[in-house]
Amino acid sequence: MARGLGAALVLGAAGMIGAVVARAYQDRPRVLRALQSALTMLRTEIVYAGTPLPEALAQVARRTPAPAGSFFAAVADALNSRPGLTAAEAWREALANGPAWPLAADDEAVLLDLGGCLGRSDAVDQEKHLQLALAQLARLQAEAEAERDVQVRLWRWLGVCAGGCLVLLLY
Repeated sequence: MARGLGAALVLGAAGMIGAVVARAYQDRPRVLRALQSALTMLRTEIVYAGTPLPEALAQVARRTPAPAGSFFAAVADALNSRPGLTAAEAWREALANGPAWPLAADDEAVLLDLGGCLGRSDAVDQEKHLQLALAQLARLQAEAEAERDVQVRLWRWLGVCAGGCLVLLLY
């Protein structure tokens, strides 16, 4: 009885570890979609509504789910609370100290490049940079979805199989 319970616990724990790793692969495309939606809202606020950048970022943060909304809120708070801070510096700080999200280095590089362009030029130029970032994020999202389809199944089964092997070794 105790051996069976122990084997079930080991198998369940290993399966959960595989599920946790798989979850990161599931979350990345969702966060990339949220970022694309948020950047589209930001583009609308800047280009069509003529909203100042700190206010536009705050409005986007209110309408975007976490962790992307938390990122935009951090940028808006930094710009509002520290006069003299440039948008690029606030953006960089929010990326470095921001929410824990499952983004890859390529995803963050796109955001970092965009942050260097915000608030430096007129609305038309900022729209071009936002469009470029949206296109790059769409490409990265497609890659993330393809990777998700393979990796989620792999990590789930790997966790269960590793647990099964561990049970066989221990008992």
